[in-house]
Amino acid sequence: MIVRWETDHDYVLVHVHQDMFGDWIFSRAWGQIGTQFGGLKHQLADDHDQAMMWLGDEATIQSSRGFRKVLEVDERTPEGRQAVRQLSLLDS
Repeated sequence: MIVRWETDHDYVLVHVHQDMFGDWIFSRAWGQIGTQFGGLKHQLADDHDQAMMWLGDEATIQSSRGFRKVLEVDERTPEGRQAVRQLSLLDS
């Protein structure tokens, strides 16, 4: 699952996915729109439920900061696969 929140100047993007070992990864990227300023953090969740709990917490935090949700896709859908391709450093 990929979820993105934005304000006029900033963004936060969360990607919840399984790695090749079956572990659940919670990735969070943030920054200023149109610049290279920002960061990326990955967290290993105990299971899918914990990763989804973190996603819910992130939604609450971003909403309280005035961010609006602009994207929520499942990576198994065509839109989700396109979003994953945009995140990949391997695809041009």
